[in-house]
Amino acid sequence: ITAVGLTITGLTGANKTYDRTTSASATGTAALSGVLTADNGNVTLTGSGTFSFATATIGNAKTISCTGYSLSGTASGNYSLTQPSLSGNITTAALTVSGISGSNKTYDGTTTASVSGTAALSGVLSGDAVSLSGTPAFSFASASVGTAKPITASGYTLSGADNGNYSLTQPAGLTANITAASLTITGLTAADKYYDGNTSVSVSGTPAYSGLVNSESYSVTGTVSWAFADANAGSNKTLTRTGTY
Repeated sequence: ITAVGLTITGLTGANKTYDRTTSASATGTAALSGVLTADNGNVTLTGSGTFSFATATIGNAKTISCTGYSLSGTASGNYSLTQPSLSGNITTAALTVSGISGSNKTYDGTTTASVSGTAALSGVLSGDAVSLSGTPAFSFASASVGTAKPITASGYTLSGADNGNYSLTQPAGLTANITAASLTITGLTAADKYYDGNTSVSVSGTPAYSGLVNSESYSVTGTVSWAFADANAGSNKTLTRTGTY
């Protein structure tokens, strides 16, 4: 007369995030399956289950082995117990990039952004070979002037023997200011004159902006009049302006 085989039901393997160990766990309540009616109450499940994955690396539906459960009761000798076989996922551990800050810039008509500092990985488990690589790129959502404008980062990647067990989140929360570009007005020339007792002056030329970027082009508008500060004779006399371009 051979022992009747019993199995354990009621357990489900639990998923976990990669932690460099093979430790596993299960949810639910373990129960015996297969005990003959006549032996109800005379065979019980005892012990405490210990669960483990075969390897620590990421994967879906990875087999979870179990040890530690046993039988007790007056009829337990008539039965054999098969430890439960479960499965679960090991998902990638999330890494972030630290050590960088958005850099302010002067308006240049583009959304290009830059950062300062040294990028470093945050979250790598001790003993794993994972490094930060790739060619990062940074950009503002728009080219216009503004303060604390969000900067989007892309292009960072992972390398190293253990990088497959990790996922990388591109840097978030970077901000910087775009300040107004300075323009000057060129193209005007003041004419010399003989002393005539008044401050009038003749200005010739067409005013134009100097300092425009990204092939931008704007006409100078506004009504401006010019005069000498005083009517006295002199060299390189400063003109005063009334009105604004």
